[in-house]
Amino acid sequence: MSEYKATIMDEAAIGRALKRISHEILEKNNGPDRICLIGIKRRGAPLAHIIAENIAQIEGTDVDYGTIDITYYRDDMMHDSDEPVIHESQIPFDVNDRIVILVDDVLYTGRTARAALEAVMKHGRPAAIQLAVLIDRGHRELPIRGDFVGKNVPTSKSEHIAVKLPPYESSMAVELFG
Repeated sequence: MSEYKATIMDEAAIGRALKRISHEILEKNNGPDRICLIGIKRRGAPLAHIIAENIAQIEGTDVDYGTIDITYYRDDMMHDSDEPVIHESQIPFDVNDRIVILVDDVLYTGRTARAALEAVMKHGRPAAIQLAVLIDRGHRELPIRGDFVGKNVPTSKSEHIAVKLPPYESSMAVELFG
């Protein structure tokens, strides 16, 4: 792996960013009534869960949330592995006529978000799909942008952003490597 350069966000900063994103989602969508959250596996899933908990605290009501695996929808899947590991999607609610908030850790080329859009459309026809990301690092290859962004972090293509989150790591942080 590349050499460690800096910690961009610690646990407190991540918490503040996710709380702000939660408020922005509610404000943009006039409350929680029509929204549902879908975390893009892997690290988008725990972020979606945290946002759902934040919204429940703010509004006093639960919002639907699930997870989606976009492996089969990646246009670059065969470049990574001939036998991708498939994680089961869990969307235990109807997305038709709902406002779906896709949640991911890092927005980079836009290819993961594009794959997630396609995967969600296999589950129904949402009224709208919005994207919430913890980090936007630029370098888009597709015309996709985050509707809700925790932090913009301009990077070079040779740099790497690592988002550490439980249950995958013991701590919570965003780190830059290069």
